[in-house]
Amino acid sequence: MFFPISGVTLDPVYLIIIGFVIGVLGGFFGVGGSFLTAPALFALGLPMNFVVGTDLAHIVGKSIVAAKTHRVLGNIDLKLAGIMVIGTIAGSETGVQAIEFLKKYANVNLVVGIVSIVVFTGISVFCAWESWITLRVKRWKSRTGGAHPPSGQDFTAVDAFAKSVQRIKFWPIISLPHSGIQTISLWAVLFVSLVGGIFSGFLGGGAGYIRMPSMVYVLGIPTHIAVGTDLFEIIISASYGTIRHAMNGNVDILIALVMQTGAALGARIGANLTQYFTGPRIRLSFAPLPLFGAIVIAQRLLTAHHS
Repeated sequence: MFFPISGVTLDPVYLIIIGFVIGVLGGFFGVGGSFLTAPALFALGLPMNFVVGTDLAHIVGKSIVAAKTHRVLGNIDLKLAGIMVIGTIAGSETGVQAIEFLKKYANVNLVVGIVSIVVFTGISVFCAWESWITLRVKRWKSRTGGAHPPSGQDFTAVDAFAKSVQRIKFWPIISLPHSGIQTISLWAVLFVSLVGGIFSGFLGGGAGYIRMPSMVYVLGIPTHIAVGTDLFEIIISASYGTIRHAMNGNVDILIALVMQTGAALGARIGANLTQYFTGPRIRLSFAPLPLFGAIVIAQRLLTAHHS
């Protein structure tokens, strides 16, 4: 099927399958899934600027479906999401402008591809290490009778770092009772959302691959709430990013709509699956996915270099 906006020919069945798979993963991990969607579309020959903009457009509808399910499960901190939107939109605009700069003065495919590989690999390695250590500690304490968090309570191997962030007293100080956080600086929340927004505008997607782990490891948000809250926040931030990229001609809305037919079903399935897994196991399952995305992008860049 020929898509006239981006000028490429893609198989719609392939796009629907991509949408479904990304929908399941996005609903389960609380991410937009651009670490897989972007490589999949880039590998088919879609220019990177269209990859970024179109991915954002398809994410909006999928996130609405997944967030609705997470809301029913009690996994959304509305106060946290509302605050994070501010930083995310500011960061997203920065990322969008960076893409426009690269379109004019550099090889946008090469630069965005290399940054994607570095970021995705780093996230994958860290999440794998942390969740593996956490599960080992949990098993060891269970065998030895050591003190460990009550059943169902989330914890990480770097809890001490999140606690230190929560002790920072830069005014204004806020509380996030739904996430179980008594005090935390507003600036810490805005910083995490700003960084996520920059990656959203620059690499595409809702940048949940940055924001969800950051909410857990930096802010100390329980994994299940981080998943649901990130999806809710993505609805707003991805909508803004879609509009901005569409204004710059980077969105192929037809591709996004075809992908959405599979993504809507997948998102509901993925969101419901979270209630059967603990926080550390969700994070461990998440770890290989960004690495897979990095490998696909690297392979595409090497192929383009040799052709």
